[in-house]
Formats: sequence, C-alpha cells, structure tokens
Amino acid sequence: MIITVLPIIDTQTAGLSLSKVMNQRLERLAKELQNVHLKPIKVAYPMYSDLVVYISYTSKYNIRWRVVNDVPKEVEQEVAKQCGRLGYIVWKTDTINMFRK
Repeated sequence: MIITVLPIIDTQTAGLSLSKVMNQRLERLAKELQNVHLKPIKVAYPMYSDLVVYISYTSKYNIRWRVVNDVPKEVEQEVAKQCGRLGYIVWKTDTINMFRK
C-alpha cells in the first residue's frame, strides 16, 4: 500500500509571516502523519494499492483530515483512529477545492 498525505495550503494569505510558519508546520505534520502515524496501516493492509489523505487548517487553525480516494471502511476507520489520537478533526465539507471569485 502506498500512503500519501497531502497538505492543502492556503495560498490566499501568502506573504504573511504567520501564514508561512503555519504552512511549514502543515507540511511537517503531513510528512509525520504519512511516515510515522499511518505506517501501521501500510503493514496491516498491504493488499490495497493506495491511500490518499488531505490535511488542512480550519478557520480556527485546527488540523482537519479527509481520505480522498476509495478505500475499505476498515482502512478509513484506522486513519480516523490515528488522526483522532493526534487531535485532528474530520473534514466535513463535501468539496475539497473551493474557488473564490
């Protein structure tokens, strides 16, 4: 199983020093989630091809997560368990990419 965790970075507030720090933190947390916390899933479910998880910030700077590809329910439940341990919340919107005019 290939596990990919992608940070969805807010580009609309680029240039602000806080934004830069928060985006770097999000990138670091994505790598850590992928390489450390979700590693047991790779071993437990080797027969599945891939798992893609998006992480981002909420408006209150909490980390939210969402599995974006089709995986078995037990894999998604394991991701939920690991993310819950880290204090991350479920990404509840139906759309991932929201475009503003």
